[in-house]
Amino acid sequence: MSLLRFEHVRLCDRECPERLLLEDVCLEVDAGEMVAILGKRRSGRSSLLRLACGLLSPDGGSVIFDGRPLRGPAIGDGIAYCTAAFGAGEAWSVQRELVEVQLARGVSRRQARERAQTALRRTGADRVAERLLRTLRGSEQARAMLALALTGKPRLLIVDDVAAGVPLTERMAILALLRSLADEGLAVLSSTDEAPALAGADRALTLSDGQLHGRLAPQLAEVLPLRASGGG
Repeated sequence: MSLLRFEHVRLCDRECPERLLLEDVCLEVDAGEMVAILGKRRSGRSSLLRLACGLLSPDGGSVIFDGRPLRGPAIGDGIAYCTAAFGAGEAWSVQRELVEVQLARGVSRRQARERAQTALRRTGADRVAERLLRTLRGSEQARAMLALALTGKPRLLIVDDVAAGVPLTERMAILALLRSLADEGLAVLSSTDEAPALAGADRALTLSDGQLHGRLAPQLAEVLPLRASGGG
């Protein structure tokens, strides 16, 4: 069973209900798999990612995570949602942001610090741990955002255009980091409007006119029949 499934999902534009953002979208994402969605701006790709973590509810069909339909926001409940920019708390250091977010979830301060340090090392953001959030640029900010996502110990990492604004010379390292997280068993679902940012994905899908195009489900390995040994 896939970790994340979209079953014939339909989503209307909240500002213009007669316009469909997504129409009959089916998608599966497995643990250990990296799936990237390519679409132009306003194509609905960010809405698709928000559906995947329960921040939006479909107008038709179902979004299923770990065998259960999402009935509301699921961030922190096995799912992490990562965007390219921080929100509140920009006067804090990177490490304090990671700790404070966990404290708000009920994590003990000791465990929050340990998780923050582990996530910062894993993403290569430990070098900017004491920097103020508002001073980060490019790949520094992307790595810090990914570290923040990892503190929640997610099974599914949703990444919305996290490499936007990252210089091309540094972007491949961010994509390689996402690939390595998938190789460790994390399911990764990302979106982009630039084809080079599809690097490392197991499947790259395109989104246009509200519909996904490409291989929507993981491809199973061919099962070969066993043959009797020719030996005596």
